[in-house]
Amino acid sequence: MFYQFIFKNVFAKMDPEQAHHLVMFAIRLAGAVGLTRLARLRPTGRGAVQAFGLHFDAPFGLAAGFDKNAIAIKALGDLGFSHVEIGTVTAVAQSGNEKPRLFRLIDDRALINRMGFNNQGAEVVAARLAKLRAKHGSKLPIIGVNIGKSRVVEVENAVDDYRTSARLLSKHADYVAVNVSSPNTPGLRSLQSVEALRPILTAVQDEAAGKPILVKIAPDLADEDVLAVADLALELGLDGVIATNTTISREGLSTDSSKVAQIGAGGLSGAPLKLRSIEVLKILADRLNGRVAIISVGGIETGEEAAARLAAGATLVQGYSGYIYAGPFWARTLNKFLTR
Repeated sequence: MFYQFIFKNVFAKMDPEQAHHLVMFAIRLAGAVGLTRLARLRPTGRGAVQAFGLHFDAPFGLAAGFDKNAIAIKALGDLGFSHVEIGTVTAVAQSGNEKPRLFRLIDDRALINRMGFNNQGAEVVAARLAKLRAKHGSKLPIIGVNIGKSRVVEVENAVDDYRTSARLLSKHADYVAVNVSSPNTPGLRSLQSVEALRPILTAVQDEAAGKPILVKIAPDLADEDVLAVADLALELGLDGVIATNTTISREGLSTDSSKVAQIGAGGLSGAPLKLRSIEVLKILADRLNGRVAIISVGGIETGEEAAARLAAGATLVQGYSGYIYAGPFWARTLNKFLTR
């Protein structure tokens, strides 16, 4: 396959973050000259999903982290993603953690990142989304905006920080995802406790102008804590739960352990996340029983795997790492399978 040849001989020999920027440039360029439209799936109505008041032409979308600053949304939609979740965006612009901060585990079809929410900030991203909406309107995929805590803001002041991001961004989003589960911002995961999470979600609801609100959780939560988040989602009337973010676990990897240890801290994504992501999905599906939508993300590589998540109770599915290993037509292939 042509992409596999390019990946092995070009991208795999590059620094992963530089390769990502090159790919993003290529996607934007292809979109600007109209090439991505050639790959666009025509909606057939089969496999369409109605979720939290929105119409999705197909179930599979792009997880947060790939397009952090909303610079390639339309082109990514053309390439087959029914929805694009941008971000994570923070109220205060930030450069993220020191480089290198993105690593491939090719033998495991996985990534480790400690990016640290590098983004241009809520105000800049909001302005970009406004221009995008004005220019392309209904030609855009469903846009989710994933918001997180600014690094310079102390954990005890997180509520107001999330409130600011929600106020600036929600008017330009189709839905808002509250990220309290990245391992790369100090103290962030402590906000997953119900006591800390409730005021954050309430503040976002207050500022979100009626837009759907979802919360994204980590795979490393204990089962009882997953259930507690599910109960909180029901209590607050949230529109959805996104399960799961990256993991801090390094169990079961094929990559040499010394190489993994040398990489150090960061969130692991990709194929090794499959089993736990499915476990969390089933726990949520049993508790929520269709009353709150679930977006399943983590380790999905094939149409069959995406279909299995839907059969297990997911409303929608997302991916990111698989795009790195499968290439630009990955989403198109998956959604074609899911809507055939």
